[in-house]
Amino acid sequence: MQHSRSCRRSILLAFSLLSACAAADPAGNAGRGTADVSGSAYGAYLAGRFAASQTDLDRAARDLLHAYAVDPGHPELLQQTFLACLMDGRPEATRLAGLLPDNPAAQLLLADEDARSGRWDAAEQRYHALPHQGLTQLLQPLLVAWAQQGGGRTDTALATLRPYVEGQRFRGAYALHAALIADLGDRQTDAARLYHIAQTEYGGLNLRLAQILASWQARQGHLNEAQQTLRSLGESSDDMAMVLPGLIAAESARPVSSATDGIAEAYLALAAALRQQDATEYALLLLRLALDMHGDFTAARLLMADILDAEKHPGNALAALAPVAESDPLAPLVRLRRAALLEQSGNTEEAMRTLDGLARDYPTRPEPLAQMGDILRMKSRFGEAVGAYDRAIARVSHPVHNDWPLFYDRGIALERSKQWPKAEADLEHALELSPDEPYVLNYLGYSWAEQGHNLARARQMIERALELRPNDGAIADSLGWVLLRQGDVAGAIHWLEHAVELQPEDATINAHLGDAYWAAGRKLEAQYQWQLALSMKPEPDDVARLEAKLHEAEAQNGAATTAERRIQ
Repeated sequence: MQHSRSCRRSILLAFSLLSACAAADPAGNAGRGTADVSGSAYGAYLAGRFAASQTDLDRAARDLLHAYAVDPGHPELLQQTFLACLMDGRPEATRLAGLLPDNPAAQLLLADEDARSGRWDAAEQRYHALPHQGLTQLLQPLLVAWAQQGGGRTDTALATLRPYVEGQRFRGAYALHAALIADLGDRQTDAARLYHIAQTEYGGLNLRLAQILASWQARQGHLNEAQQTLRSLGESSDDMAMVLPGLIAAESARPVSSATDGIAEAYLALAAALRQQDATEYALLLLRLALDMHGDFTAARLLMADILDAEKHPGNALAALAPVAESDPLAPLVRLRRAALLEQSGNTEEAMRTLDGLARDYPTRPEPLAQMGDILRMKSRFGEAVGAYDRAIARVSHPVHNDWPLFYDRGIALERSKQWPKAEADLEHALELSPDEPYVLNYLGYSWAEQGHNLARARQMIERALELRPNDGAIADSLGWVLLRQGDVAGAIHWLEHAVELQPEDATINAHLGDAYWAAGRKLEAQYQWQLALSMKPEPDDVARLEAKLHEAEAQNGAATTAERRIQ
């Protein structure tokens, strides 16, 4: 079975932190029943909880505020309403937080309010009072240190973080924040040592770490080193290559220029880690706190948009990105992301106009044209997709490893538009650039199996793809299919049954299993699988093939019945 690569091309920074429990559950105490709110508030309460579970933040806040206005004396309803307002960025959150002295999220919000107002001693006291468990246990040292830095006590802040920098858990994150504090406090010797520890502990660059390190290097007069730090990002991501000019132009600016920025940075770090663990509600809560502290924090907005998009709220994701200025170094990436979200919102024409504008503004970069090709390909406009990919590839004078997706994607569009020789050449070129890409190996191998060509090599390639992605049902299906083409019916059934276990609702896989059963003489099972595949909304061409197989099977059954009657 062939894979089509998704059109989403995104980058997100992430620190290597362990998963942590959240201070509170923004979606409510799921699984523990519902609050015993008054009858007149109950409908709004249930609607708010459901909206929160669907990450519909605006609706959740509106409904829960209505329920709380009707029944203000219910403690659980107060908690739910506060969290919904916090996550939706509503001013009511601060008022409600004052009524929740034992809620860690409320105390974080109030401490942040103290910090924004310059009441650093009060902020430090609130951060100190947070419980030493779960999420707040990881955040607390960072927040306390930044409050101390905000109050002008750099040495005290560094002393607060020293045991964590010298420890083993999350040393890189603590060292990075200590470096930022030392840098901001003009402790250059300490900053240099701590930045080195952070870079060593991380073992590799992500976007945020590269921005911070490059800024330090540039401000120390090491401009070439700073630019190389940033260019290393472009070597691992096509999107990063597009924003490199802006990042290099801004290399001397401090990414973290105040203690409030530092607090936002701490929230973002843990939000990224929680996002990787699929703890989306908690990540959104932290991102909201980060944006309250630093509204122009584009990295936080990108992560928030990614989460909201994953939760099927592209409109909310677009709203999260709306405040990003065109002058921001990451603006090209944001524009690419907006185009993808517009497409997912059903506004294809505006998405294409956005990408066309990007292609004009960045005439040497292939990314906008490649994303146009992705959109067209996903809409089965394969000929137009080929044209978009042609224009993107024309901008790549010397293709390198990272350019393999361009040829893979164009190869898919060419194959779907019945231009197999050109498609085959593109897929083979993609493998030359990156020989162990499992989806390329699978697509080319499966295509050969479909045509009955190069079966031995196709099997070898698909087996390699399966080694790289052992739990991928589509690749397991491809292996079963090539084995069936080679005449190994038993082997084909084994792998196709496994593929169905991995992806039970895929029409193509179920149809292939039916073919294998038919080849093995298991006629009733074959017909069942074909009928099942028909119920799964296959492609129109596949519908015709399945109906033809079922018609032939019925004809054979009818002929067999007639023959039996004659014998009798």
